[in-house]
Formats: sequence, structure tokens, C-alpha cells
Amino acid sequence: MDELMDFDEAVARFDPVIGLEVHVELGTKTKMFDGAPNVFGGEPNTYVTPVSLGLPGSLPVMNRTAVEYAVKIGLALNCSIAESCRFARKNYFYPDLVKAFQTSQSDEPIAYEGHLDLDLADGSTYRFPIERAHMEEDAGKNIHVGGDAGRIQGAQYSLVDYNRAGVPLVEIVSHPATGVGRNAPEIAATYVRSLRDIFRALGVSEARMERGNVRADVNVSLRESPDAPFGTRTETKNVNSFRGIEAAVRYEIQRQAAILAAGGSVVQETRHYHEEDGTTSAGRVKSDAEDYRYFPEPDLLPVVSPPEWVEQIRASLPELPAARRRRVKEEWGLSAEELRDLVNADALDLVEATVRAGATPAGARKWWMGDIARFAKEQDLPLDAAPVTPTDVAELDTLVQEGKLTDKLARQALEGVLAGEGTPSQVVAARGLEVVSDDGALVAAVEEALAANPDVVEKIRNGKVQAAGAIVGAVMKATGGKANAARVRELVMERCQ
Repeated sequence: MDELMDFDEAVARFDPVIGLEVHVELGTKTKMFDGAPNVFGGEPNTYVTPVSLGLPGSLPVMNRTAVEYAVKIGLALNCSIAESCRFARKNYFYPDLVKAFQTSQSDEPIAYEGHLDLDLADGSTYRFPIERAHMEEDAGKNIHVGGDAGRIQGAQYSLVDYNRAGVPLVEIVSHPATGVGRNAPEIAATYVRSLRDIFRALGVSEARMERGNVRADVNVSLRESPDAPFGTRTETKNVNSFRGIEAAVRYEIQRQAAILAAGGSVVQETRHYHEEDGTTSAGRVKSDAEDYRYFPEPDLLPVVSPPEWVEQIRASLPELPAARRRRVKEEWGLSAEELRDLVNADALDLVEATVRAGATPAGARKWWMGDIARFAKEQDLPLDAAPVTPTDVAELDTLVQEGKLTDKLARQALEGVLAGEGTPSQVVAARGLEVVSDDGALVAAVEEALAANPDVVEKIRNGKVQAAGAIVGAVMKATGGKANAARVRELVMERCQ
């Protein structure tokens, strides 16, 4: 493991500068330049065409929907949209890039010069500067067999799956983000989380990081002071979790600080991130843009985005996450901390869908952030993969609000839903969980409890009405928690007069 400097000491002695290159796979039906299905998974090398494989004589045809999605992303990131831009060939050889070049955009991106405002935990806002958003195609996927953690080092052989080759990507490249200080890890993770939320809100991608729909290259450098020139940066490639992004930034700050403090020099290189311990390790020496020998793609016409078309797209944009968070916070009366917890738990979509299905905001938040979140954690599932729907949770909350279930009974009903026993109403009926409000059934239980506790009855008759709680508790226990507690209390007081 590399020598590290304590994080607090590192950010006290050096000024960190971060930058992020974020790739998002677009959710189009077909690939960027051919008609092969854009589908995740599948048998290897089944979603390919001659264009995907770069076979001689095949010609690319641009996907209009991908261009429209790229414009949406650019507008959501407060970018200017180029009226005309072109694709280029980015030349390099990798086994998963069968053409030996990637069709990408070089000096003419479709969107440029934007920003994204980030709400931080301390209540401050950081404006993250965006240089460009450009379109390109994804490469295939190498599968290294026999090595350590799927890496090529030590592998016995490698396989290549070209199903992903040609999937449309948009890469968002930031400017160097300065003034980040000790918040650098949080700012990096919050930036990528905010991008993910925007992609989903726009409907341009499922943006599932665990599937690699969103991947971030994390750049970090240190300098002596905010007025000093930028230091040498490293680029940790393809980090696909928020925790990983935060850990990679923190680790590189600590590692580079130790090197610089010892009088050494940071090597400009790509690095690998290791999820298991949050460390990074050296990859390859970083190539500069000129190494890729970009030249204009001769088989594609320029992309033209007339201003009136761009304005039509702007008018069609949905409510974006930042505006949505402000609205939800106001409508539901949440504190900044409560809202942040919802966002960080990836629960906002689910809670809002549950409220739309009829639940109270408080009820929806309680169930998703409580019992369901615990279940998902125990099962190692994303929250939205738990086997319960917003409609189920809304129904559960409504049953509680109507007094048909107590919280205890509602938890039992939820257990049944999570176990696949049906909807809340079906579980309640099957397990006999509904609250008993019928006086005929309750009176007998109350009479029995009163007879068993004459001392409590005497206290109530002497004016100590709070003692009625003991009788109510006895009835609740006797009925397995199914009694209507409010009605039980009324019956107790009537009989103790």
C-alpha cells in the first residue's frame, strides 16, 4: 500500500484540485451509428452488425435520438449548444475497439461551457464548472479469465464481447474544480450523483451505476497554494459508485500529499480503483490528446442543431432535480437534513411515487427509510430493487391512516409483502391482521382485563386516569395487538365511572 498522509494534514498543507469525466450510456433503442439493439447483457456478440464490428465497406448512420438526448443533457447542464459540430476519429488500439479508432467528438462538442450547482452537507452551494459534453460510441468489453479481480495482469486468456461496441455515450468533461478544500471528496461524489439524477429525470438513460451506465474518471492534483500552478494530476478510471468516487479522491489526496511532502514528484498516469479497500494503483502513463491523432470522421456529415429545434427541446425538458428538491422540501415541510437523507438513500423517487399513489409524505418516508431500507440492506439490494412497490406502500399507509392497521400490524403486513405473499390487503386478509374495532369482541377483553386488575380499576375511579394505560395494554396483549386502542380506552373509562 502507498504511503499516505493524514487527510486533515494533507488538505491543510496542499490545495486539492479535482476534475471529473463522466460517461453516460444513452437509453436509445439502437446503437449510435447502426441498427443493432442497444440492450444490456445478452449472449456475447449477439447484438452486433458490420458497423459495430467495423467491417470493411460498412458505413455509419447517425442516431437522431442520441443527438436529441445529448442536447437535452447539455441544456440541463446550463451549456451552450453548438449549431454545428462534427465527429472525429480518435485513434488507439484496444482489443475491445475493433476498428482501432473510436468515433468521438474532438474540438467540436455538441455542448460546451456549463455548470452545475451542488448543495453540500454544510448548507453551502458549490458551482461545478463544466467544459463540454460530447457524443461518442462505447467500446466493447474485455473479459480477462484467470487473473486477479478480472484484470489482465496474470490472466490466462481474454475474451471480447462486442455487444456494447457502438452504444451511444455522452461524456461530460469538467473544468478543473478549484476551492474545494477538504470538501473535495464530497463535492466529487455529489457532482456525479447530481448528474445521475439529471440523466434519470431527462429519461435519457437508466443511469444504473452498478451496470456501468454511468462511469466516472476521477482526476486529482495538488498544488502548494490556491495561487500556484496546477500540480500533476492522476486519473482514476471507471469508478462506478458514489462511495468509490469519494474514496478515490480522498486516497489520491493523501497519497499525492505524502509524495510531495517527501520531495518526490507525482507521475501523470491513469490509475485503477479498488472497491474492496478504497485504494488506487498505477495503470498506464496518461496519453495526451495529440497522442490520439484525431482527424475528422469522413463518413459522417456534420451535426446541425438549428436554434429553433434546440428551443423546442428546451421547452420539453421536465422539472429538473434541483427544482424538484426545492419543491418537495417546501411541500412536505422537510428539513435540509431530512431531504439530504432521502437523496443520499436514493429514496426520493420512491417516496414521491408513493405520495402520488395516495400516501402521506411522512408515512411514505417512514416506510421507505425505515423497514424497507433495512430489508434492502440485509439483502444487499438497491432500495428500488426491494420486492415492494410505491403502490403497496401507499396502500399500507392508507390502512394505517384509516385505523385498520396499527404500526405493529402494518409491519407484519409489510413482512408479508416482502416475502411475496401479495399486496398489503391480501396479506392482511390472509394473516388476519386487521384491527378489531367491533365492540362485541372488545368488551369481553376489556371486562376480563378489568377483573384481573382491581387495583388499577380503583386508581382510575379515584381520578388517576393515566392508569387506564395498563388496562389498554393488557387488552392489546390479549388481542395480539389487533384491538383498536382508542376504542378500548373509551370502553375502559365507561366501565370505571
